[in-house]
Amino acid sequence: MRKAPFVKTGKTGQRFARLRVAVALVALGGLMAACGTHHPQGVLHPQGPVAVTENNLWKYVFPIAVAVFVLVEGLIVYIVLRFRAKTAADAPVQTHGNFRLELGWTIAPAVLLGIIGIFTIKTVFDINRIPHGSNVVQVKVTGHRWWWEYSYPDLKVTTANVLAIPTGKQVVLSMTSDDVIHSFWPPKLAGKVDVVPGQINQMVIQADKPDLYYGQCAEYCGTSHANMRLQVQAMTPTDFDTWVRNQQAGPAVVATTTTSTDPAVQGANLFMTKGCSGCHTVNGVSAGAVGPNLTHLQSRDCFAGCLFDMNDQNLRRWLRDPPAEKPGSVMPNLNLSEDEITQLIAYLDTLK
Repeated sequence: MRKAPFVKTGKTGQRFARLRVAVALVALGGLMAACGTHHPQGVLHPQGPVAVTENNLWKYVFPIAVAVFVLVEGLIVYIVLRFRAKTAADAPVQTHGNFRLELGWTIAPAVLLGIIGIFTIKTVFDINRIPHGSNVVQVKVTGHRWWWEYSYPDLKVTTANVLAIPTGKQVVLSMTSDDVIHSFWPPKLAGKVDVVPGQINQMVIQADKPDLYYGQCAEYCGTSHANMRLQVQAMTPTDFDTWVRNQQAGPAVVATTTTSTDPAVQGANLFMTKGCSGCHTVNGVSAGAVGPNLTHLQSRDCFAGCLFDMNDQNLRRWLRDPPAEKPGSVMPNLNLSEDEITQLIAYLDTLK
């Protein structure tokens, strides 16, 4: 009588099932990665010396890690297949270990990790060396739920969400938070640094060429953590100097009169009477400290933690009901009418 074929059951069958699932997940991950064509936050495309330094470490460590992974996992798969139980009675027999092999696979990883550790420590010290001097741009970064505030103490400029920097110059970010722990991460320019209440953490960034670099908060900080984005606008030194002069200038003055039919004037009146001025600063008009400084709002490419591109349509969506657009938003729903929203937008459009 012919024997029935051996069927993998019990623990052996479970191991093979797990192996198939693992292979499928790895294949799916590779497929999804290959499908991406636009990577605005791609860490593998460094655009500044700090990011290049970090990437250089990764370029050498990652292949080593892959080789170790393939070797170890390959041996595991080989052993599982070669020495698997073929019958219920085919149990493995315990034998004494091989001293030379055990010594070898203990010393080799230790030496390998020691070499990697040396280069890792050197990289950590290199990227955390804080420069000083008149050619260094100093920026104070404050994390809020859920937006970023940037203050240039030497330039007397304050802005939000879009960090402007000159190319070719080192920029030192001194970062803290006024509520919970955040994490500042512009992937193409540098790694992540935690932004902690009551503590100043520093990082250095530098851009090689003018461009718009995207980033985000990388530490879960509450309901709208995923909506706490950022942009770094790198521009030529000449353009940066022009930007600074424009930021130092006051906003266009809108005379607030109760009889004017100009939508911008009516919007300015609403800004002062609806509570906006109590939270937002407009230089020479209001001195709010809760929300972003709006003095030169229209000079930015985005708003509301860079959740929206800067345009009238998005401003209307936001003013209609901020908490609905950004869960947990500190800015309340003021129950504005469509006409009031139109007037406020007309005023905000003058803040250039």
